[in-house]
Amino acid sequence: MVEQTPTRIRAEAYFQLPEYAQHDLIQLIDGEVVIGMLPIPRHQAIVREILVLFALRARQTGGTAYSSPIEVYLDEHNVFEPDVLYLTPDSACQIGEKRLTGAPNLIVEVLSPSTTKYDREKKYHAYQRHGVDEYWIVDPANEAIEVYTLDADGAFVRQGVFIPGDSFDSRTLGESVAVKTIFA
Repeated sequence: MVEQTPTRIRAEAYFQLPEYAQHDLIQLIDGEVVIGMLPIPRHQAIVREILVLFALRARQTGGTAYSSPIEVYLDEHNVFEPDVLYLTPDSACQIGEKRLTGAPNLIVEVLSPSTTKYDREKKYHAYQRHGVDEYWIVDPANEAIEVYTLDADGAFVRQGVFIPGDSFDSRTLGESVAVKTIFA
């Protein structure tokens, strides 16, 4: 049996696809078009709590916070829609008319059964390669947050896995985050 290799496309072709115009939850991940399912209420409640946290911090610092659906163009094969992201006031990520271009400072992906593999593998590596300073992977089923920070060599270092009752220091936000507030 011959296994067919999926065709990789570039962003310029991706933006022209009829599916691109028809779906809010569509991404280009390593050149593969991925259409997502609508998130469940628990997922959206967690996204809301993180967005509120980021928005309050943005008001204090002059940063910017967004939640999905918002596109982040990393390169010609990777156009993602992170669940939540944060830009510091001096971020190199450019805010365009239709999308963000470049690496946001902090990205959060909330796991769903259909996204876990992408969030932990392809997106993780793309975020690392493009210089995202901090990456959170939020696991609603286990009420846990994995936090990764970029080191001086451009590699993610796992800061830890945190559960309700724990707090962790976010290097990008410049403050401590109480995990219980995210899973409230």
